[in-house]
Amino acid sequence: MYGGAPIRVEVWSDVVCPWCFIGKRRWERAIDALDADTTFEYDVEVLYRPFQLDPGARPGTPEPVADAYARKFGGPLQAAELIDRVTTVAAGEGLDFHLDRALRANTADAHRLLSWALSSGGPGVQAALKESLMLAYFSEGLDVGDHQVLADRAGRCGLDPDRARSLLDGDDGIEGLANDLQRAADNDITAVPTYVLDGGWAIPGAQDPAVFERVIRRLADQRHRSATG
Repeated sequence: MYGGAPIRVEVWSDVVCPWCFIGKRRWERAIDALDADTTFEYDVEVLYRPFQLDPGARPGTPEPVADAYARKFGGPLQAAELIDRVTTVAAGEGLDFHLDRALRANTADAHRLLSWALSSGGPGVQAALKESLMLAYFSEGLDVGDHQVLADRAGRCGLDPDRARSLLDGDDGIEGLANDLQRAADNDITAVPTYVLDGGWAIPGAQDPAVFERVIRRLADQRHRSATG
């Protein structure tokens, strides 16, 4: 049984992280399974937090992801093998990756926009924008560092694209992003995705849906036992 405030889930991730998108789909499958269990009462609130896989990427200078992978993982052959692997795994989760045309970009502005989406529209709008940005990167070959692309995606999710563009062209959210990135470092979050439940239970990686489901059940049960004494 579940009672009280929603289980708060902070998902530390990057919009250009393939395992973050795969993990998102697996998380959703776990939630679907829990929703189908009419004997289990629970509620969760998912908040997306920033992490940058490549903070040194130059803003305004996107490059083919194959080139970025080759530089990071030891050459073109290793990059091609990694791309093939994650594309195959993603397909198993219903995701259509096209990393052959993906553009690696600095994601600081994408994270600023996601934070604004949360404060302006709430968790549901933020989640919709997160999905849209990941699709833009992994499936559509769009530059998720480009301010107009980001503003257009915000508009698709019900936010004001002109306000989004104004925020991105200014300094709003820069300090908040730095604080969130430091919070990740202070909490030893060094790889993504990482799911932190109620500020204490951490689940690293794109786990099998059964793992997510089991942890939520355990946490909800623990809350119930604490509430009933």
